[in-house]
Amino acid sequence: MDSSQPTPEGVLSILDTDLYKLTMQCAVLQFFPKTHVTYKFTNRTPDMRLSHEAFLWVQSQVEKLKDLFLSSEEHDWLKTKCLFLKHDYLEFLCRYRFNPSQHVKLEYVPVSGTHGDINLSVEGLWVDTILYEIPLLALVSEAYFKFCDRDWSYEGQEKNAYEKGIKLLSGGCVFSEFGTRRRRDTETQHQVIQGLKRAAQDCQDCSGKLTGTSNVYFAKQYDLLPVGTMAHEWFMGIAASENDYEDATRTGLKNWTKCFGRSVLAVALTDTFGTPAFLKVFGEPISEELINHDASNTDSAAQKVPTYAEVFTGVRQDSGDPLEYINTMRKFYETMSLPNGRTIVFSDSLNVEKCIEYKSNAEQAGFKPTFGIGTFLTNDFKSLTSGAKSVPLNIVIKLSSAEGHPAVKLSDDLGKNTGDQEEVEKAKMQLGYVGKHWEGGNEKSRWG
Repeated sequence: MDSSQPTPEGVLSILDTDLYKLTMQCAVLQFFPKTHVTYKFTNRTPDMRLSHEAFLWVQSQVEKLKDLFLSSEEHDWLKTKCLFLKHDYLEFLCRYRFNPSQHVKLEYVPVSGTHGDINLSVEGLWVDTILYEIPLLALVSEAYFKFCDRDWSYEGQEKNAYEKGIKLLSGGCVFSEFGTRRRRDTETQHQVIQGLKRAAQDCQDCSGKLTGTSNVYFAKQYDLLPVGTMAHEWFMGIAASENDYEDATRTGLKNWTKCFGRSVLAVALTDTFGTPAFLKVFGEPISEELINHDASNTDSAAQKVPTYAEVFTGVRQDSGDPLEYINTMRKFYETMSLPNGRTIVFSDSLNVEKCIEYKSNAEQAGFKPTFGIGTFLTNDFKSLTSGAKSVPLNIVIKLSSAEGHPAVKLSDDLGKNTGDQEEVEKAKMQLGYVGKHWEGGNEKSRWG
């Protein structure tokens, strides 16, 4: 693409989102097309508030989402590059339109004379509202650094990304850019990807590799692989809609495999309700329904039924102590008598040093580590006046209910439990969840 032209503000395309929102929407369309959900915004850096001017900009940009649609060129690209997205889903996406006046509630609550909090929620059918999360988060972040904190500059961003890329590649790290949701703005993400691509070009003899980006729009613009599978939302929505935590993981794995097939988009996120509870199901034989669904298994009765751990090629670590997680997964796969070479994708608050450390430990345990790096790439700035780190917003939008039941996430770190507290305790009791605090997981200061 032409990097000499200024980047437009706001959300650039319906594909200006993470791939896993599309894959989950595809699965939701197949299995939960009538499920009603709500989402809720949380600012984990509550001292970093928006001005009213910033709020009005967000409001106007949210309204503009209604004008986005999948172009014929984008449709053809998805059809060619994302073969796992079904024809029926692509036809649905061609017809899809954001409807913020119906789905999004946005309110400004003054706290001081100049700044305030925002109340932001989304409500509607799951299949209609699942795509709002990423653009809304990106818009709030862009608004803050456009109007409230201007003590920063783009100068050196491409170079910084290049240097980070060189360190990662020369360190043997296989990684993707995962930074859309908390990017400083769209121009920053452009410069970061340009720097990473230049590093990959200059480091072709390195043992590391830039595998792609989670952002589908930028993957298309920069000829990169779109990367991603599922998010916590998939298991949270199933558990809430069916009011059943004990069977939610089983249903989620079964439906995911039924939608996409065995070993396709087959990196499983393990920590939604705690990794120990997940592994109990992951080690089970796949559903008989899947065996009957797989037309290639014409003599399935005579074959050994594989476990979910066998049909999924790896797992994603997104909370808790990564080194402890490596050990947990090594013991699990050994118990399952599965060979070395499974993938672990690390995606929780990464930087270069952490990637290199986790890579060494994961490889020693027999894994193929890869890394999804987000905020460290797309929101890493310094204050122009002090030279100190310019702290990113730590903001999230989480599924808050489905079919009228609260949606919660437990994770592998007590500090990342989210949702209605009474429901969190109910889920813990049902699943026998024993939480831990990880000192590296402080949500209030993880980037500041």
